[in-house]
Amino acid sequence: MDLELPIRIAALATVLGTGVVYGTDVFCAMVMRPALARVDDSALVAVIGQVHRYGDRRMPVPGVLGIVAAVVCLVAAAVAANWAQAVAAGIAVAALLTWLLLYTRMSAPINRRLTEAAMAGTVLPNGRALQAKWDSIIDLRAVLQAVAVAASCAILILPA
Repeated sequence: MDLELPIRIAALATVLGTGVVYGTDVFCAMVMRPALARVDDSALVAVIGQVHRYGDRRMPVPGVLGIVAAVVCLVAAAVAANWAQAVAAGIAVAALLTWLLLYTRMSAPINRRLTEAAMAGTVLPNGRALQAKWDSIIDLRAVLQAVAVAASCAILILPA
């Protein structure tokens, strides 16, 4: 059975799903972080809390698509003995699972606290410190997403 087309479709789905998250993380690192550093604490909590309110509800769709597609690509490439593609897919899966671990352990709890404060209209006394902790891993998150996108793009150009 020729699995080349399903491998490439899964790689493309990985690029598209992961690309959404990658672009968001890069935007946060390059634009949101410096912009939020220039606003007062109440604006920071209100704005970023609302961003997380919507982001945490909507971003899992492309994120899960990217992870599932990367796993499908890995399995299909391994079954087809397309080892270069399987290695690239394995790199993408490892990067995405590492990103997910960082997100669930560090970012998501901060997101919830900032969202709750924004919804309640309160200013957290440690809101800026929470944001600084969140910001401390955004570059790493963006790099992990970049690795996953690049590895998935490699699958698309590697010979079968």
